[in-house]
Amino acid sequence: MIMRIVNIYDQKNAKSGERERPARKLKWQRVFRQRGTVLAGDFNAHSRRWDPRCQVQQDAAVWEGVIDENGLEIGNDGRPTHHWTREDKEGESVIDLTLANQPVVKWTILADDHATGSDHEVIEWEVAVDSLEEADHQRVVGWNLAAMTGKDPEAAEKLWTELAK
Repeated sequence: MIMRIVNIYDQKNAKSGERERPARKLKWQRVFRQRGTVLAGDFNAHSRRWDPRCQVQQDAAVWEGVIDENGLEIGNDGRPTHHWTREDKEGESVIDLTLANQPVVKWTILADDHATGSDHEVIEWEVAVDSLEEADHQRVVGWNLAAMTGKDPEAAEKLWTELAK
């Protein structure tokens, strides 16, 4: 059985000055067509659906749509994943999410006191894989980035562009 893990950092594109976030342009249905796919990372979005303390919904509509359209489970249990200090104010929120198209059987924060050295928590999760069907694709093992050629980044960019269509 194969499980696919997709990491995300949803951030505004500072270089272009656009307010559009590149991760939101991806055709997520293509990503989730394979059973056993988990999307986890920093979504930079606030919603009552994953944060019971959320008072103002912000940047969440796209991700709520992805969840609904793909039948995803939110693994988070409502505990804060992000702790911040701005202008002498402190706060916490849930912006690091674990979304899966298989049941999330365990979700927990591993350590207190910001073990990463950043303002985000370390999250551990497990997804049920007993009923995963074998995917119809090649298995890639033995990554060797030292042997990467100049054409490899071009191929990766082409794939990303194709998925974003």
